[in-house]
Amino acid sequence: MAAALDDSVGAFIPGPRTPVAGAPAGPLRGLTFAVKDLYDVAGQVTTYGNPDWGRSHGVAPATAPVVTSLLQAGADLVGKTKTVELAYGLTGENVWHGTPINPAAPDRFPGGSSCGSAAAVSAGLVDFALGSDTGGSVRIPASYCGVFGIRPTWGAVNLAGACALGPSYDTCGWFAREAAVLARVGDVVLPLDADTGLGPLLKVEDAWINADPGTARALGGGLAALEGLLGRALTVEVAPEGLATLYEHFRCAQSEEAWATLGRWIEQAGPAFGPGVKERFAAAKAMDPGKAAAGRAFRRVFTGRMRALLGGGAVLAYPTSPAAAPKLGISLEAQNAVREATMGVTAIAGLAGLPEVTLPLGKVDGAPVGLSLVAAPGRDRQLLALAVQLARAVGLA
Repeated sequence: MAAALDDSVGAFIPGPRTPVAGAPAGPLRGLTFAVKDLYDVAGQVTTYGNPDWGRSHGVAPATAPVVTSLLQAGADLVGKTKTVELAYGLTGENVWHGTPINPAAPDRFPGGSSCGSAAAVSAGLVDFALGSDTGGSVRIPASYCGVFGIRPTWGAVNLAGACALGPSYDTCGWFAREAAVLARVGDVVLPLDADTGLGPLLKVEDAWINADPGTARALGGGLAALEGLLGRALTVEVAPEGLATLYEHFRCAQSEEAWATLGRWIEQAGPAFGPGVKERFAAAKAMDPGKAAAGRAFRRVFTGRMRALLGGGAVLAYPTSPAAAPKLGISLEAQNAVREATMGVTAIAGLAGLPEVTLPLGKVDGAPVGLSLVAAPGRDRQLLALAVQLARAVGLA
């Protein structure tokens, strides 16, 4: 059971929390969890990180099926955690609800958009927490806050009852302080994998070169331990076009989708947005259809490339983010530079719908950085089992 809840890091949405008890028995009995404030819980308002959304949508009539599955498995729901407005941002800022403190590096951003869930787990307020990941919104806060996180295969976990941003990219992910707990949650919500093994190990040179030298050094021991499990890594290049090209195609296709998903509500409700979010939706509205079409076409090519590379069981390994979390107070321009460098890497799994697990295997100047493992679609449970093995090998289990 997690430590007593005091929310010293501001992980939960403002106002009273309405906990929901889990079933008296089940595989997750004795664990507590929280959910990002885009999952519906019956009788509660889902604000999606924005007061105008909450006012215009009202009380949820039913609980999201994935949340119900966790309750039926015996876990106790503690409350809802903060998110970047409409899940559209990577730093974790929210001007309406407040930005959570990063427990692992209080002078740095917690990462977003699943900022509250990552902070709640990192601070020990809950045993695990649900987030969502469209362009990196579980993987990046997990890396920044020094916890384990997973973005599953696209479509593997039911997203009914969850607010959408980019439906063909959105996934339900989760965080935990222990790899074994991350895997236990997967046993409840993930479909069964094919009964095949993993290997060989592929070191993604593009992403290692993209990382800051300090990040690459900090994760070297984790990579060596992984080689002890899967054999010496083979070096590969997955994006000869450049990671910047991956980011640009992802940005254009996903932003068109975000406006198609949320544009009508934005136009009708005229919501107030905080800095950065307002500009991203304005850019989504103005997206050149030709650029979006090019992004969708590239996605099809890249997906085929990655599935061919990984189809036999290969595992990719690379830094989850190129650097530790940025310091609080950096300019919007600097934030955008971090976003571009980071999302060129997160787009690898994002574009191709691949499962990705990040492990907190390094520190740079005292701040956490994560190592990512990526496999073919449908190998989520195998990837989680490998993460448990690696965590044990480096003394984290």
